[in-house]
Amino acid sequence: MPRLPRKYNDIGIYHIMVRGNAKQDVFIDSQDKKKFIKTILQKNLEELFIIYAYCVMNNHAHLIAKEEKESISKFMKRITISYAFYFNAKYDRVGHVFQDRFKSEAIKNDSYLLSAIRYVHNNPEKAGIMNKENYPWSSYKWYVSPNIDNKLTGVSEVLKMFSLDIEESVKTFKKFSNQVEKREFLDINQGREIDKQNVDQFVNKFFKQNSMSKDDLCKKQYMKQRNDLIRKLVSNSNISKRRISEIVGLNRETVRRVSKEPSP
Repeated sequence: MPRLPRKYNDIGIYHIMVRGNAKQDVFIDSQDKKKFIKTILQKNLEELFIIYAYCVMNNHAHLIAKEEKESISKFMKRITISYAFYFNAKYDRVGHVFQDRFKSEAIKNDSYLLSAIRYVHNNPEKAGIMNKENYPWSSYKWYVSPNIDNKLTGVSEVLKMFSLDIEESVKTFKKFSNQVEKREFLDINQGREIDKQNVDQFVNKFFKQNSMSKDDLCKKQYMKQRNDLIRKLVSNSNISKRRISEIVGLNRETVRRVSKEPSP
């Protein structure tokens, strides 16, 4: 099937997503995430583009950027090739690191830009990992702590959309970031990372990582892990809550309740 032509816009701002080949983790540990972010920031300092936001998860990453000296295709090629070289060398492997070409959507106005930034920063919460305030691998910290050595050229531009007074702009930005997002954005779940084919593998991997078994899900001391697993299955798959209840061995009401609770 031929590739569809990429959509470009006049202002040159895009929401970009890259994901691991075959949905595999490509940002496995903190060193990997630091390396990818460092690569982004280095290219940003070269003024190849302006960065507004980023968030690096385990098997995908989001980036909001504006074209400057180079087109979106060129600077993304620089970033992905640089990281792939590092990743293959570190893990003694060969072949593609990222799945196909990156995905992108054009951002056409300020309102959409702000909503996209909010969406990107809320990815860890949506995945049931942790609150955005505590997640170290996104650009959220640059917005709420503007006095630190800010390496993102787009942050001040965005904050000025809320207020010219820096304290007021940060306060308003925080409130805006906590509002419910109703728009649909470029999402890993357009090709869900958990599906009917790999759900058993995902659950078994979760048990192994947490040194537990399916029977432990009914034990009080494993309630946090149980809730974490349920949220991940609900957020990152199209699998019905009925099927999830069968997978985890719990009743549907428990799955429904946990999936609606905010992450701690």
